[in-house]
Amino acid sequence: MTARILVVDDVPANVKLLEARLVAEYFDVLTAGDGHAALATCEKTPVDLVLLDIMMPGMDGFEVCERLKANSRTAHIPVVMITALDQPSDRVRGLKAGADDFLTKPVNDLQLMSRVKSLVRLKNVSDELRLRAQTAQTIGLQELARVDRPDEPGSVLLVDGRASSQERLTRALKPIADVAVISDPQAALFEAAESSFDLIIVNANFDDYDPLRLCSQLRSLERTRFMPILLVTEQGNDERIVRALELGVTDYIMRPVDPNELVARSLTQIRRKHCNDRLRASVQQTIELAVTDDLTGLHNRRYLENHLKLLIDRATTRGRPLSICITDIDRFKRVNDTHGHDAGDDVLREFANRVRATVRGADLACRFGGEEFVVVMPDTTPEMAAIVAERLRLAVESRGFDIPQAATVLNVTASLGIATLRPHGDTAEALLKRADMALYQAKNGGRNRVVAAAA
Repeated sequence: MTARILVVDDVPANVKLLEARLVAEYFDVLTAGDGHAALATCEKTPVDLVLLDIMMPGMDGFEVCERLKANSRTAHIPVVMITALDQPSDRVRGLKAGADDFLTKPVNDLQLMSRVKSLVRLKNVSDELRLRAQTAQTIGLQELARVDRPDEPGSVLLVDGRASSQERLTRALKPIADVAVISDPQAALFEAAESSFDLIIVNANFDDYDPLRLCSQLRSLERTRFMPILLVTEQGNDERIVRALELGVTDYIMRPVDPNELVARSLTQIRRKHCNDRLRASVQQTIELAVTDDLTGLHNRRYLENHLKLLIDRATTRGRPLSICITDIDRFKRVNDTHGHDAGDDVLREFANRVRATVRGADLACRFGGEEFVVVMPDTTPEMAAIVAERLRLAVESRGFDIPQAATVLNVTASLGIATLRPHGDTAEALLKRADMALYQAKNGGRNRVVAAAA
């Protein structure tokens, strides 16, 4: 793993020491001697993580962190504060300023590298989501890409083996989240997989169970892979903390737990989870828009051309039949010329509804372009394809199309051409061409009919 780390400290010896440790792990290291230089570096250079001293002249680390988090260009950069301060109130102040973690001088090498690598991994995931979400913004979907709602209530699963600590932690978290408490780790695993939580807090206080096993299982399940995990552990157990971070635990807090620090760390994780959830939703909706026809809601030609090849490969490998149907609305240009394009859009939407209602669940219906639609029918012989196509033709012809734009009902018909995959050496292009030729014959033969391509 490589990343660019900015070390900020006004003591050159401290900078050199951290730089040597990081370079030995193959990180690219930048340095800054004060807060202003740090902000300037982050503004002009891509930085993956900031190791920030608190006690600096002019502008202390708290202010530097606040400014980084207030700037949309640098707000996503993880910040680890390195300080001689060891009071809980200092940690809480730093967390509220936006810091992701605290390391106390002298810095433990194992904890330093584990924390750096963990935060860089998290940033890589977030960066990928942000990059993809930018696609939504470039095509006018700014609302989908919004990530600026940090104060939504959270949902927390607390896994804790002792009633006394359950009560204390739940009471501390009550102002910021709804808390579900489970004592049995395996029951907690099932609950996390079945429900939607913003944060899972695992208290390492079980007498006969390794809490890191639960953390590992949570990271291995698809449903819980991206859920933040906060580990509560005892002071001095550096080996467990390092192992936890390697397993993908997002954050940790030491006992005795300071309620304010618990709230601050939990809020940080909940807000990050909400942000990444919205980014993932944005990405998913952008993908859907890229392969969906916005007028009819069916898949578009781009999706068909890619997915048809996969369906053909699967059918060929398994020795199964596959048929396609291309259908075209008869005399559609006359609808547009007589009633206008809005009326034409109404016809296309209703036609798509009838296609959707007629085809089977395993069939793939797409708008090929204009007034042409394609239905791909896996595991379908020529005889069955003809039955499905005829059923669709009747569904179109049997009932008029209500056109609100023109305050009228139009009688619409469709011509259909079908073709079936040949056993050896057939391609998507050849299959579509045969179905298109069959459609051409249906048009020339008088329209409103089904024609099958020659085998």
